[in-house]
Amino acid sequence: MTMPGLLSALILLIIQGMLAQRVKVEPEVVSYPGQTVTLRCQFLNPGATQLTQVSWIFERTDTERTNIAVFHPTFGVNYPTKSPLAGRVRFMSDPPTLDNPSIQISNVKMTDEGRYICEYATYPSGNEQGVSSLVMLAKPKNTATTVKVSASTTPVIVARCESSNGRPAATISWSTPLKGNVTPPNTTDNANNTVSVQSAYMLAPQPSDNGKDISCMVSHRTMPLPETFPMKLVVEYPPQVQIIGYDNNWYRGRTSAFLTCQADGNPAPTTITWKTLSGLMPETVQVQENRLAVQKVDDTINTTFICEVKNSLGYGRDQVTVFVREEIKEQHKEFPQPKGVPTGGIIAAILCVIILVALIATIIVMVRKRQRKNIDGPPTHKPPPPMKTNTYSDRPIIRTSVSDSEFMHHETKEEPMTDLSAYHDDKDHHEPSHFSLEDKQIPYQDDRDEDGTMGEEDGYYVTSSARGSSFMSPAVIV
Repeated sequence: MTMPGLLSALILLIIQGMLAQRVKVEPEVVSYPGQTVTLRCQFLNPGATQLTQVSWIFERTDTERTNIAVFHPTFGVNYPTKSPLAGRVRFMSDPPTLDNPSIQISNVKMTDEGRYICEYATYPSGNEQGVSSLVMLAKPKNTATTVKVSASTTPVIVARCESSNGRPAATISWSTPLKGNVTPPNTTDNANNTVSVQSAYMLAPQPSDNGKDISCMVSHRTMPLPETFPMKLVVEYPPQVQIIGYDNNWYRGRTSAFLTCQADGNPAPTTITWKTLSGLMPETVQVQENRLAVQKVDDTINTTFICEVKNSLGYGRDQVTVFVREEIKEQHKEFPQPKGVPTGGIIAAILCVIILVALIATIIVMVRKRQRKNIDGPPTHKPPPPMKTNTYSDRPIIRTSVSDSEFMHHETKEEPMTDLSAYHDDKDHHEPSHFSLEDKQIPYQDDRDEDGTMGEEDGYYVTSSARGSSFMSPAVIV
């Protein structure tokens, strides 16, 4: 197609759109059965266009088209009698006008749902129209039930959910912890133009599934929130039986030994029967419904006890073989469990004793450690100070002049030294030394000041023996 051809087609489409938009209607109108509905129509800005006639046409389906109301300014109003809305449709104004030919439908029915066309006959443009869709709503009736089934390995329907006579069709969903499957929804169109929807849940039911939760939820346009139906599955099964109470320690002479027959079934068990494999019940045995009591264990109890339970679906059984021992087991001798004392209480008491012993041991270790520390460490008391043997006044002070030709005496803690040169050496024939400390002994002089101290300006050395605070003996001069 050439460029001028494309432009012509585009202009034609625009003109048709502008013409179609001149007939103003409501695209969708919603109503419930029994109500009165208004379908509005108006021709906008006719300008030079001449409006000659207006008609309302009802299309229930694409192939079914019926005139329901016609208005001509000259010939007046006409309501075709063969219309499915005959007697229930009319123009809102009397007489109507071409620029606003709206209609009303009273006592609407579900079958009135469809397309309503407001069509104008004009000159010179021809027919122009607008389409309104009437949507009929019907609130459905919703139900849900469980199906009583027997336990099996084959999937069966265990619950159903249905939404009846609704418009439009409802939506059904399921909520459950079970591992089943949902069947595809089954939709049925009713004669009154409503719709019914059914859904089912399938499962291979087991005895453990009995009483499990399952919920059906129905959503519909007429309801603000989904409607929920909580249910519990019903699975029937024969009794499941278990005997409890035998601890493998029935010794000769034991009293008050019991066996209990636990049974579970749906329907509930009706009868419970105790038997023995030998057919004879020992004389020391008493049976009370599901409880078998042995007053005193003896050799006749060496048998197999059978518990048989029945309901309407069948029966279940369990058995236990009792072995009578000569005496109580060793572990039961050493750790007998008092009657009526729970195991938890015994364990708690043992734990308390262990904690108490650990606490006492910790205290003993800490006390011994502290005692050992006190023995090895220094004494906690101070000994009395030594007594001074000389006072300040009776201690002589030795003054010594320092010169190059004389010996100077110094206090020392070493042993006194002897002048070995004074002795004769036969080998060297040396003469002994005639030096004696007595020849150089310095006379006593008291040069202390008035306060009892020595003047440092005199150049004298004060020995430590002259200090009044010292308790050392004076030096021995050899």
